[in-house]
Amino acid sequence: MEIKRPSDSLTVMNEMVFPNDTNTLNNLMGGRLLQWMDIAAAMSAQKHAKTTCVTAAVDNVSFNHPIKLGQVVTLQAKCVRSFNTSMEVHIEVWSQDLTTGTDKVKSNEAYYTFVALDSDGKTVKVPHVEPLSDEEKELYDLALLRRQLKLLMSNKITLDKAPELRTQFEAWVKEA
Repeated sequence: MEIKRPSDSLTVMNEMVFPNDTNTLNNLMGGRLLQWMDIAAAMSAQKHAKTTCVTAAVDNVSFNHPIKLGQVVTLQAKCVRSFNTSMEVHIEVWSQDLTTGTDKVKSNEAYYTFVALDSDGKTVKVPHVEPLSDEEKELYDLALLRRQLKLLMSNKITLDKAPELRTQFEAWVKEA
């Protein structure tokens, strides 16, 4: 099976916030942003898997900074870990007012899980992700913990089947 780097799936998408994208405060509506995030993340997943990918889960969507009417939104997505037929895509959202020339501000981020499908809608294996940088390695390691936590919370596994998560829980308890 082919091995890929997170940079191989890097997808950058830009959108401008127009009046029909905003709420009564002239801020970008959360639902519109989630739509854009899903599109960018799906493109990244499909770049990685080279097949159709569908959204299976969205984790940890953080809305940290409002995005205003007229600003440009830059979405950066990359596949940070793959499993058998699924992969996790990390997406960051930046906003910028081009009329003032201010620096980009990180507005949001999230983790999307996608499943790769063939033309008959059956799951297919995806290439392994090999992280290189320290940041990529951290995202790679945390993706496994998020996956194990999701499986644990949905009663698909027990804690004894998630040794990495259990070790992390034990570390948190010692720190407390």
